[in-house]
Amino acid sequence: MVTQRVWRAVLAAGVLVVPALNAQNAPSPDPRVGLRAGLWDAAQAAWNLRLVSTSRPAPQFIPATPGDFDYMNSDLAFTGHYVIQGNFQGFSVWDVADPARPTLVHAETCPEQQNDVSIYKNLLFLSGESGNGRVDCGTQGVSEHASPQRFRGVRVINVSDFNHPRILANVQTCRGSHTHTLVTDPKDTTVVYIYVSGQAPVRPAEELAGCSSALPAQDTSSARFRIDIIRVPLAHPESASVVSRPRIFEALVAPPTHGASPTDSAAGARFADSARAAGAYVVKFQGMPVVAPPPFVNAMLDSIVKSRGGTGAPTAADSTALRGGIQGIVDAMFKPPLGPNGQPLGPDQCHDITVYPEVGLAGGACAGYGLLLDLSDPAHPVRLAAASDSNFAYWHSATFSNDAGKALFTDEWGGGVAPRCRVTDKPQWGADAIFTVANRALTFKGYYKLPAPQTSMENCVAHNGNLIPVPGRDIMVQGWYQGGVSVFDFTDPAHPTEIAFFDRGPMDSTKLEMAGSWGAYWYNGYIYSSEIARGLDVLELQPNAMLTQNELDAAKLVKVAYHNPQDQQRLTWPASFVVARAYLDQLERSRGLSADRISAARTMLASAERTTSRAALTSLATAFDRDAASSRDAARVSALAGVVRALAK
Repeated sequence: MVTQRVWRAVLAAGVLVVPALNAQNAPSPDPRVGLRAGLWDAAQAAWNLRLVSTSRPAPQFIPATPGDFDYMNSDLAFTGHYVIQGNFQGFSVWDVADPARPTLVHAETCPEQQNDVSIYKNLLFLSGESGNGRVDCGTQGVSEHASPQRFRGVRVINVSDFNHPRILANVQTCRGSHTHTLVTDPKDTTVVYIYVSGQAPVRPAEELAGCSSALPAQDTSSARFRIDIIRVPLAHPESASVVSRPRIFEALVAPPTHGASPTDSAAGARFADSARAAGAYVVKFQGMPVVAPPPFVNAMLDSIVKSRGGTGAPTAADSTALRGGIQGIVDAMFKPPLGPNGQPLGPDQCHDITVYPEVGLAGGACAGYGLLLDLSDPAHPVRLAAASDSNFAYWHSATFSNDAGKALFTDEWGGGVAPRCRVTDKPQWGADAIFTVANRALTFKGYYKLPAPQTSMENCVAHNGNLIPVPGRDIMVQGWYQGGVSVFDFTDPAHPTEIAFFDRGPMDSTKLEMAGSWGAYWYNGYIYSSEIARGLDVLELQPNAMLTQNELDAAKLVKVAYHNPQDQQRLTWPASFVVARAYLDQLERSRGLSADRISAARTMLASAERTTSRAALTSLATAFDRDAASSRDAARVSALAGVVRALAK
């Protein structure tokens, strides 16, 4: 029992650490509920995760006003003992050779959204799609309607010396690059490809030749309903260019969707009433009332004045005319166009595309659909399957299991800027959807959503993460914005289970300010989380009843030279006694072998490790082969036999 004195000390420190003895069950009440707010001093809650360090952003990336959208930290990329962190003002390079004391190597100013990053050898790739980004990374922005100085696309940067990055190429695209994916080709190591997911409006042709916002049926060169693929020759990365524009959305129609939650509908109605009373122009956008921005309203009023042959300021009659027609104008601009059969067309862009080159598959998270793509020819991916779900508002990102037998898609309901983990929000909305992958098809199995309700002052929804390389299990770490970091097991796709978490209180207890984990990634033994406002968190998993020390030690055997978001490399484990012990721990948990058999196997394994007896290991492997025939967890017993047999060689 925790005494009052201990509780007072823990609360004074602002950290709640759930006792390890309770690890087999999720703590109740959940300590993430009711955490104290603050920028640098928010209270924290942790279960089976230890916060190793927090590094504040570079000084030039800390805004004068907390929560400033233009200063958000974005995604992470990893190479060697370095972490590259994107920011809407540029990017930072951290040396994490000592994860307890990351050091800032360099911070490069280059204002752009989102500045998502990936890295390959000495090349850094940076996404940009805002109208204000410049080719030269200048801070003065771009004001002209069309300008050769505007940058929207993917930058190719030489980072042989992190202190002196050099732009080699600015590959411009018609819709910019919201995110991108670095794709290696197992058949050609002289190139990499960049899959570009652009969400910005199509730029004018006078700014970038060939850009068209027409439907493909009207203009075969339309920049809509396609992705852009950049080929980067590694010997001459300055020659990077767009080489294909696959139309992976062919024949997709607008999917079923859910409306606003009752909580949001009621709040929206109150907002609309007060805004109209104040004279604002209120329109319905994506099912919710919003105030039309003044520049948009002014442009519409000017056009009404001109259409009647008038000059000067708009009249009261002009304002009345606009109020009567503004909803139709917005619908015409943003509602899905109709296809040849009269049905609304489906998505015309992706948000993320996760690639798994070694198995030749990709998962496209593309607004209204989750796509399964064939990567046999990386320059020309082909759609194999498409899944939709009325519980999903916006398919955002994807993750495959290591054997590619499962695919997990996230739903960024609310766009990442809204509270979507409230107690009133449905557990199927803003969640992960887990599918099995077989016979070129996706089959739905279950949902996972952060189980701790968050406040209305915390932007929270499913976001970015990756696999934790525990042999024999599918475990993922994921950022949930101000919902924090969640680690969960989806080995059984119908029943995913949380096994660890880390969370902070909201930035502000009175209003919503952007913060939280943009993405959380396992990289060579630690979890790194890009905290939107607070910097870089480093976390370490702690052994518990659901994740033993042997399983963690086995995971730490997997070392990679680099890691990028939306890119999966096959995880492999060396023949090791700790891997065998990890499988035995799992068999004990699943009751795949009897307690006596597991105890005897551990004793024999320890003896063989001490004596390095190949004969004993061979005999033990053969015994495990026999056990597999009658085990309720035969696949795991067979995997254990394979590891022990490999140790005997």
